[in-house]
Amino acid sequence: MPDFFHGYAVVGLVAVVGVLFVTVAFGANALLRPTVLTEEKLLTYECGVDPVGEGWAHTQVRYYVYAFLYVIFAVDSVFLFPWATVFAADGFGGTTLVEMFVFLGFLTVGLLYAWKKGVLTWT
Repeated sequence: MPDFFHGYAVVGLVAVVGVLFVTVAFGANALLRPTVLTEEKLLTYECGVDPVGEGWAHTQVRYYVYAFLYVIFAVDSVFLFPWATVFAADGFGGTTLVEMFVFLGFLTVGLLYAWKKGVLTWT
């Protein structure tokens, strides 16, 4: 095997050994554990208090919109930091500035659209 592929072979071997270890551990756990199910084991656990009502709670759908907006603006901030470092380098001035204003313009239009649709209104 050429020396070029030696590093990849080591990484592949470690990955295979890791997957094999996890598979053997889960298999041994499934074979060795007791599987006696009782009514108490099937109840929803609520910190020692007797369960009241259903075990499933419904989450309001409006929360996922805030999660999407957070992810969008977090990813966009990841693009802004490298741009700020490249902007200071020679030869990247005007074009990079225009590209970033176009990028920020798209973000602003998206935010204004969400605001107009009432997504940001807490009810």
